[in-house]
Amino acid sequence: MESQDLIETARRLTKVNRGRPMQASLRRAISTAYYAVFHSLARIAADLIVGTDRNEAWHRAHRALEHGSAKNACLNQEAMLKFPPEIREFAFATLQTARQRADYSLEDRYCQLEANAAINVALDAIRALKKVGIKDRRRFVAHVLFKRRAS
Repeated sequence: MESQDLIETARRLTKVNRGRPMQASLRRAISTAYYAVFHSLARIAADLIVGTDRNEAWHRAHRALEHGSAKNACLNQEAMLKFPPEIREFAFATLQTARQRADYSLEDRYCQLEANAAINVALDAIRALKKVGIKDRRRFVAHVLFKRRAS
C-alpha cells in the first residue's frame, strides 16, 4: 500500500461537487490519513530491516508493525526524548486517536477543515520521518516494533 495513494484518496473524500461532504466521507478521510502514516512507517521498517526487495521476508517485516504497540511506543515520552524533533513530533498516536474517533464515535461530527487538517498532519509526518537520518530511523523502527524487556 502506498502512503501517497492513501493521502490522495483521503483528499478526494473531502471534495464534493455541490454542498458539503457527507460525514461518512469525512470520517473515512481521517481514517485513511492515519493509515497513510501507518503504512509509511511499516514500509520504512521493512526497508530498513530487509531491504527494498519485496520478498516474503519484506512482507513479514511490513506486517510486523502493530497499531497499539506502535501507539504506546510513541506515547512513551521518556523514550521519545532520545529521538530528534522530527521523530518526537511524529503524529502517529495523535492520528490513531483521531482515526478511532472517526471510525467509532457516532456523536462526533466533522467538517471539511478538520478532515483536511488530519490529512496535512499525516503528510507532514510522513515527509518528516523520511528526512530523518537512517541511524535515527533505525532506532525509531526498533522502538516501535520491538517490546522493551527489563535488563
